[in-house]
Amino acid sequence: MTTLTPVLTRNWDQPDSFTLRGYGDYAGARKALGMDPDAVIQAVKDSGLRGRGGAGFPTGLKWGFIPQNDGKPHYLVVNADESEPGTCKDIPLMMANPHALVEGIIITSYAIRAAHAFIYVRGEVLHVVRRLRAAVQEAYDAGLLGTDILGSGFDLELTVHTGAGAYICGEETALLDSLEGYRGQPRLKPPFPAVAGLYACPTVINNVESVASVPSIVTNGPSWFSSMGTEKSKGFGIFSLSGHVTRPGQFEAPLGITLRELLDMAGGVRAGHRLKFWTPGGSSTPIFTEEHLDVPLDFESVGAKGSLLGTRALQIFDETTCVVRAVLRWTEFYAHESCGKCTPCREGTYWLKHVLKRLERGEGTEEDLSTITDIADNIVGRAFCALGDGAAAPIHSSIKHFRDEYLKHFEVGGCPFDRAASTVWENA
Repeated sequence: MTTLTPVLTRNWDQPDSFTLRGYGDYAGARKALGMDPDAVIQAVKDSGLRGRGGAGFPTGLKWGFIPQNDGKPHYLVVNADESEPGTCKDIPLMMANPHALVEGIIITSYAIRAAHAFIYVRGEVLHVVRRLRAAVQEAYDAGLLGTDILGSGFDLELTVHTGAGAYICGEETALLDSLEGYRGQPRLKPPFPAVAGLYACPTVINNVESVASVPSIVTNGPSWFSSMGTEKSKGFGIFSLSGHVTRPGQFEAPLGITLRELLDMAGGVRAGHRLKFWTPGGSSTPIFTEEHLDVPLDFESVGAKGSLLGTRALQIFDETTCVVRAVLRWTEFYAHESCGKCTPCREGTYWLKHVLKRLERGEGTEEDLSTITDIADNIVGRAFCALGDGAAAPIHSSIKHFRDEYLKHFEVGGCPFDRAASTVWENA
């Protein structure tokens, strides 16, 4: 497989891609507003679209959980709080093609009978916030938002809301608390957002790419979308290659493509170096090595090999990278971003960070490897949200694949990748 499938990215190279004129006439929304809302939900179910935010939950099934005729307002919340190290697809998508998201919001809101939708976006990406607001205003001016959209009788208000830079607000219930004006912390579930979400009303929370994929499904039909990808992982997705790669960037391709194929299109690992390890879905997914180059990048195949497809954030690291130092940097991030609500995550990430610092300096012992493994074991499955599990993933997988490198730090009394110890490492 060497063919890309540019759908969301097809007009990124056009100078007016972010404008309504450069995007098109909202053909998908026009078609959807002439359909029964339940038929729109069924079309998305039939397409096989799964959440593009990491969990891979079937999108149409999530929409179908919303109770109808319950007398409560319904809400759509788009999770645009892209924050995880390595994950970098939603921000360029909103920057280059914001109208795909706006059109998807119109269709999704119509399907779930929501009259108000929100885009929760990171406040730090001010350029994206401005572009989103400009696109939303264009849609209002064209009669694509507001009252009686395109004469259909459907009303929709769309609000762009900026967060304050907390990674935890990428967790859907913490996002809802933040949107309501509270401190962003995960909620106990049940009740789930589909029943009691924003303002205790039925709410659908979808990732940017999930919603932006909907217009093409409605326009071209569910069978067109399901013809791409694999049997259980349908369609296309944006794969983000970063790190030690010749041409880093966004590659929109069918699910099931391999890293080897993507690297071929990206010019390979940077000249003169070889692949050492990589993440299939961002820093919260267990790392892979060179032996996993031909694993199909779909939910089932990646899971069968012990990792997660996640957000398809492929961070590439060559042989010059110290895996202990890389894991330490990720762990420092998770310790800093833990909201502190639950003890396993709050205490566990703190101690993981400090033991890893000692290990990276070469001051630890082999017993410390058992210690951080035990700490990680006591985080997984015991936290309010997935942040704790994400913090443990690099610990377990790095020790599994690179235990000798951890031990080498003790032997040379420091990081063997530092210049002072490079000769020892090369001759070892």
